[in-house]
Amino acid sequence: MATAVAKPQRASSAPKVRQTQLLIDGKWCDARSGKTFATYNPATEQKIADIAEGDAADIDRAAKAARKAFESGDWPKMDARDRGKLLNRLADLAEKHLDELAALETLDNGKPLRDSRAADLPLVIDCLRYYAGWADKLTGDTIPIRGNYFCYTRREPMGVAGQIIPWNFPLLMVAWKWAPALAAGCTIVMKPAEQTPLSCLRFGELALEAGFPKGVINIVPGYGPTAGAALVKHPEVDKIAFTGEHRTAQIIMGDAAQTLKRLTFELGGKSPNIIFADADLDAAVAGTEFGLFFNQGQCCCAGSRVFVEEKIHAEFVSKLVKRAKARKLGDPFDLSTTQGPQVDQAQFDKILSYIDKGNEAGAKCVTGGKRWGKKGFYIEPTVFDEVTDDMPIATDEIFGPVLSVLPFKKIDEVITRANNTCYGLAAAVWTRDVGKAHRIAGSVRAGTVWINCYDVFDAAAPFGGFKMSGIGRELGAAALHNYTELKTVTMNLD
Repeated sequence: MATAVAKPQRASSAPKVRQTQLLIDGKWCDARSGKTFATYNPATEQKIADIAEGDAADIDRAAKAARKAFESGDWPKMDARDRGKLLNRLADLAEKHLDELAALETLDNGKPLRDSRAADLPLVIDCLRYYAGWADKLTGDTIPIRGNYFCYTRREPMGVAGQIIPWNFPLLMVAWKWAPALAAGCTIVMKPAEQTPLSCLRFGELALEAGFPKGVINIVPGYGPTAGAALVKHPEVDKIAFTGEHRTAQIIMGDAAQTLKRLTFELGGKSPNIIFADADLDAAVAGTEFGLFFNQGQCCCAGSRVFVEEKIHAEFVSKLVKRAKARKLGDPFDLSTTQGPQVDQAQFDKILSYIDKGNEAGAKCVTGGKRWGKKGFYIEPTVFDEVTDDMPIATDEIFGPVLSVLPFKKIDEVITRANNTCYGLAAAVWTRDVGKAHRIAGSVRAGTVWINCYDVFDAAAPFGGFKMSGIGRELGAAALHNYTELKTVTMNLD
């Protein structure tokens, strides 16, 4: 495939790795076991640094520190507006260190620096500032009840929040988790993904610089079966917020049952992207390319099932293939690069195995389908045509740059087919017909539906899924409710 190659115009050298330890009770420390694990640059396959490997003993220390900070430290005495000031201070520090944080994200994750700078970091900063404004606006209601009583409700912080985040948007997931929890008055124990711990640890340093009291934010890198499982089971942890794969969420639900922890999950998807013949075709093609190939296809809401009305099917595929071939793979620090490597060897192998499954099932690979280059976990942007609904590439979440095109004839047909999945995270529709657009929006079972656009996010707009795509919502006022308990107070006035 004649995929374009980015010319070397490096915008930045690799950033300095400042922190590799655990953050517990306001101090940086090694794991109790003394163990470490390596984090790698996916563009070069070379080791970046050794990171302290937390396990159950370290989770125990962190959870107890978070409990103490929640119940008796400076945090519960702090005015809500002052919590908002700390979040704004952290946002200011993120803005001050934007280039460093973006470069760290690119180094550890492999995403193009242009995306880290233009998308990830601005969204991080906006999320922090949005929830800073919410900190003093968590109010209850007064409720008229029978009899001579005064009844009201209070929204109180849930307590210690255990947070487990993925590797595809490492720092943005920190912001999505920390900001509403801190605005609500919770304390935190976070386990970052073992593939991408660096930006989270650096953000921990900035949180201390911003003035967050000790024990309010604790960070324990490690592996799911050890650190993650210990966090879920710990009796001092009141809530678990997890973003990742649904099979892991099922394990978490079982482990959390012993303590009946509150749970929120933002999970995977197999999002339908529906293109009608009356759409602006060029806009739909561009949106489809972005909706799948952005972040190397490593997006939970990626529009990986593209339903195209038969009348425009051939033209659409031709235009999409042209755009896919124009994508530039190369050094992610080169600002002309539009597609970097997959995050690690395991993800790389998984994606290639699904490409093999697509070919074996009889789908037609019209572009891509192979490894790109000889070093790094790069995969060519891949488009399959002649895909049927029952093929593995159409049913399973691949989490890579692999797109399936499925033709359709009627609106009722495409609604049924779009909903024929265990997932329900996102969907999109492209049409000039307003009635048709809103019929799709009201009929497709997904937590987010985009009309004539894709991947439009804002800190104020709730995000989450139906069915096996999750429980609860991130962002917006909805996320704050995930970190509060509702208390009813009734006073006898006689």
